Amino acid sequence: MADEEDLGLDDNIEDDGGSSKKKGGAGGFLPSLLKWVAIAVGAIILIVVVVVITMNIMNKNGNGTVSVVPASSEYTGKREDLDWYSSIGSIQASTIDTPSASVVFEVVLGYKKDDKAASTEITRRQIQIKNYLRQNISSKSKTELKGKNTQALEEKLSMEIRNYINDNILQDSKIRDVLFLQLSVAE
Repeated sequence: MADEEDLGLDDNIEDDGGSSKKKGGAGGFLPSLLKWVAIAVGAIILIVVVVVITMNIMNKNGNGTVSVVPASSEYTGKREDLDWYSSIGSIQASTIDTPSASVVFEVVLGYKKDDKAASTEITRRQIQIKNYLRQNISSKSKTELKGKNTQALEEKLSMEIRNYINDNILQDSKIRDVLFLQLSVAE
């Protein structure tokens, strides 16, 4: 029986309250928190393993590449609907070459649909725009304006004109596109 007293197996012994541990409270919070953190980490590991296994099974049929289905025509090639400013008219300039060639061109400026502020600002700055267009074309040579691939040439000029007008002439609005209605070079 002496061994039982040393081990504290006797339930009848009363304690004065100083050496007993409380269940719960602040001492029970840390083990409970660690238990939930361990459950969360285990769940994350399980999810990652399931995703990796699923991806391996899906890629087993192919060579590891993902095939891309082309988008329908409803989503490709659709251009933004613009309003067009066409009051600039035809402009005549001469090339930088000697002897120079005569260039006649007409552009229209596209801006966001129903953007009255853009239309008003383009109208207010129409003289500056015409002046820039004349100077820009006059700084080009015949070979720059007259080439085999006129579509690529016009796209390059359009982008150059659009960027310059947006950056240096217009302040409150932006144009979205520039199209040539006419571009002819005569020697």
